[in-house]
Amino acid sequence: MQPKNLKRLLRALERQGLDVTYNNRTYSVRLVNSPDAPVAEVLLPEDFPVEAKALKQLANLASVRHPSGGCVCRACATPDFHPGDAGVAIGSVVETVGQVIPGAVGSDINCGMRLHVVDLTIEEFLAKRDQFVERMKGDYFFGTRDVTMTAQAMRSLFQYGVPGWLDAMLDEPTGSVIKSDLQQLAQESERIFLGGSMDGDWKLAPEELVPDAGLVRDGGLATIGGGNHFVEVQRVDKVENRPLAHAWGVREGQLAFMIHSGSRNVGKYIGGMWRDRAKATWQKGLKYPDSQIFPLSTSSHPELVASYLQAEATAANYAFVNRLLLAELLRLRLREVYKDVEAPLVYDLPHNITLPEGQGWVTRKGACPAHLGQPVIIPGSMGAYSYLMVGKGNPAFCNSASHGAGRIRSRFDLSRKGASQSQAELGLTGVDCITLREERRIEEAPAAYKPIQSVIDVQVEAEMVDVVARLSPVLTFKA
Repeated sequence: MQPKNLKRLLRALERQGLDVTYNNRTYSVRLVNSPDAPVAEVLLPEDFPVEAKALKQLANLASVRHPSGGCVCRACATPDFHPGDAGVAIGSVVETVGQVIPGAVGSDINCGMRLHVVDLTIEEFLAKRDQFVERMKGDYFFGTRDVTMTAQAMRSLFQYGVPGWLDAMLDEPTGSVIKSDLQQLAQESERIFLGGSMDGDWKLAPEELVPDAGLVRDGGLATIGGGNHFVEVQRVDKVENRPLAHAWGVREGQLAFMIHSGSRNVGKYIGGMWRDRAKATWQKGLKYPDSQIFPLSTSSHPELVASYLQAEATAANYAFVNRLLLAELLRLRLREVYKDVEAPLVYDLPHNITLPEGQGWVTRKGACPAHLGQPVIIPGSMGAYSYLMVGKGNPAFCNSASHGAGRIRSRFDLSRKGASQSQAELGLTGVDCITLREERRIEEAPAAYKPIQSVIDVQVEAEMVDVVARLSPVLTFKA
């Protein structure tokens, strides 16, 4: 079955410089003037809109080639595909050889998802919901959290990620982590992608966060961030794969909490610096690429490629610990209010990151790894189901899956003068959103997002992932 008006759509895209074909829910796209670039494939449900801007951004990314050597050899996009603000479509996945592309990751390095389960019933939780929410509002919105660290702990965090930070905390615990079960945190590091540790270098972090001595009070750590980032309390609504759910400690009726955040200002600092540096190293006299996406080549600047990857890893390490601390603050408050609660980690995985895979590197922007047997976390909107999945390692999609439902309406469109603000039309009826900013509720309303069920179904049919469990929202914290 083909989308309505397919021929008209394809002709319109051709007028915009795109060579596009369609077959079995997959759009294949390439720039008309870049016949040597790989064809990029986009998997979309039949009823989803096709956004020309996003297709152009993906085709631009697929055509990135460094004049000194280096190219994209494969490109695709997941079904939450939509235009990105920085010229790279959300949901893009590219495999590169001989080059890395700092702009393809952007500034929200290692934005990702973290999921815990909690042995509380929905009735037990709601009985003390108000006490819990007030404590969490203090930590997430009013700065009552205490994530003070020694200078050594911060250096270890940037250098080695979660294991380095844990070692430093075991030597000299500080802040609210004094109340944490550090042995539990150490055991849970096995349930973090790459163990929560990449090859970072603390010298590449912002100077103010890595002093020679003393204590560091970083205002960015354990913060949710804006946009589509959130912390959400959920209920395990339905288990589809019981053996796997049991192995991962997931049961129907449990509560869960899901965290979506990244590297915050550290990612902005490193991502922005390296986008500028890649542009500055472009060979003098050569025309800039039309896309304004600048790669770094291993042929001309191998030292810069290595430095960029280490800088990205430095920000990624920070993001792993940021999500851990967001979760730990919530777990500590659960223990205060509901007493004996273990709340173990199910999994933590990244979205925006460059990893050594395939023939060189795979860069995912708003897409997550979905290797065979690996847990995958795909959230819906705060008014829709979220899903715990298992990866099937599909090479046609670079072993990747979507990182959510994907936006269908921009924040500007939702908040502009004259736009409907009714709860029903925005999909906010019955949604328990905890925020200090009413505009955030509107910008992130369920009506802003594509239907999550279609996104899940098309990926299951394409054998990218399988469903393990479905989770329904209870309440959502939005900064």
